[in-house]
Amino acid sequence: MTALSAFGDAIKSLSGWRRLALGFAAGAVSATGFAPLGFFPALLLGYAALVLLIDGADAAPHPIRAAAAVGWAFLFGQFLVGFYWIGYAFMVDPGAHLWQMPFALVGLTAGLALYGALAGAFAAWFWQDGPARIFIFAAGFALCEWLRGHLLTGFPWNLSGYAWGLAPALLQTASLVGAYGLSFLTILFGAALAELFCGRWRAPAAILLLFAALLAFGAYRLAATQVRDVPGVVVRLIQPDVPQREKYVRRLMLRNWERLVDLSARPADKAIGKPSVIVWPEAATGFPVARAPGALDQIALFTARGQTVITGSERIDHDDRGLAFFNSLYLFAPYGALPLVYDKFHLVPFGEYVPFASQLGRLGITKLTQGASGFSAGDHPHLLPVPGAPPMSPLICYEVIFPGEVTDTGAPRPGWFVNVTDDSWFGPWAGPRQHLLIARVRAIEEGLPIARAANTGISAMIDPLGRISARLALGKMGVVDARLSAALPETVYARFGDLPFFLLLLGAVLVAYFLARAARRPGSR
Repeated sequence: MTALSAFGDAIKSLSGWRRLALGFAAGAVSATGFAPLGFFPALLLGYAALVLLIDGADAAPHPIRAAAAVGWAFLFGQFLVGFYWIGYAFMVDPGAHLWQMPFALVGLTAGLALYGALAGAFAAWFWQDGPARIFIFAAGFALCEWLRGHLLTGFPWNLSGYAWGLAPALLQTASLVGAYGLSFLTILFGAALAELFCGRWRAPAAILLLFAALLAFGAYRLAATQVRDVPGVVVRLIQPDVPQREKYVRRLMLRNWERLVDLSARPADKAIGKPSVIVWPEAATGFPVARAPGALDQIALFTARGQTVITGSERIDHDDRGLAFFNSLYLFAPYGALPLVYDKFHLVPFGEYVPFASQLGRLGITKLTQGASGFSAGDHPHLLPVPGAPPMSPLICYEVIFPGEVTDTGAPRPGWFVNVTDDSWFGPWAGPRQHLLIARVRAIEEGLPIARAANTGISAMIDPLGRISARLALGKMGVVDARLSAALPETVYARFGDLPFFLLLLGAVLVAYFLARAARRPGSR
């Protein structure tokens, strides 16, 4: 018996709390595979360990229950470490929200980990010794990632495919099969490594060859694809770096506003050219800009020079129930044209509204953002015309995290995305970097550039291959001036959406079936 086989047998032999403890630890370590560390071997080996733990659970008195428990423990550990930054949002107004932080952080991660329990139970239902199980495992866990991105408003953050953030060539796979498809392949790679601990090497070798082919495809795409600039379009991204706790303080609002104006008026870089589009971040003004005549007058000065100003701002309107509040984006076109408005449609639960507000309100639970009333949701993604530039699709904050939900299916294809965000809610380290990586993958999936203006960073111009052409670091005040990249031809993913992903799942199930059938033949080993 080799050392690897002995180690694998030791993991399989664990039972009870020891199995759950190792599952939790493996999940916690696997979280280092995501940004900002991007240590992808940790994620791959984490999935390998989970396969071995389910091998052990298969011999338990109640294998499905045992596999569900260890699947839950694994994702609970991964999410608790990977999503720790959520706690920072409760520290913006600690007097009102700090008491909620442990309940929210542990409750959210424990709830999301139920997808791991579902995937573990699914895998255990079809489990058998041999390579077939790794395909069932990968299909089950990838399907549950897809469900996590869609059920109960969805939260597709830190999908397994994002572990390749430090390997831009492998990220190009998202242009074919999307983030969910790349996640399936990543889980399959990690699961296949479990075979090495069972004395078998064929499946890992085959998956390694597959990833070598994907790496070659990505390297070729990066080298061979010509990304051109849109003639005459220079975008200026404004990063005012206003701490969240200072944004809505009345005595600081004038200072914050003047900072936006001063940054917007900075001299242009002669090597790049005069900005034709100025983008301010989410909720940049700190007040409803449409109800502030003085602010509108100053914006009119920029548009009088032929510039387009795009900003995030709260919007107040009326509906059948009275006042309605929206997290909105305004586009002020040159020469005094009436502004275009887009309302955020994918709101953050407990951040922008409270589900079951009347019941939870009795417990003292309120939304994290300013104001007593929750935001109302817009209808769907929109396509906004930009004078002198291609039409764009606006995305406010975490709307960019949803694969396949960033464009209006009933409208022509946009030429670029404008993503306005305020990542000061996400803390000073991991959260903003994870958010930026997700935006890069959206650009790859859709073959479209993204102009990303973030209040405290990281603001960046992202080309349609997911590369950052210009950026401003986290916690810095300043501007980013960059030429706008032209859109690439429609990608496979942009055309077919998640269909390639579901075909991969179907293929995995068929491979598992034929491998299992071959293993049952007389004389098979």
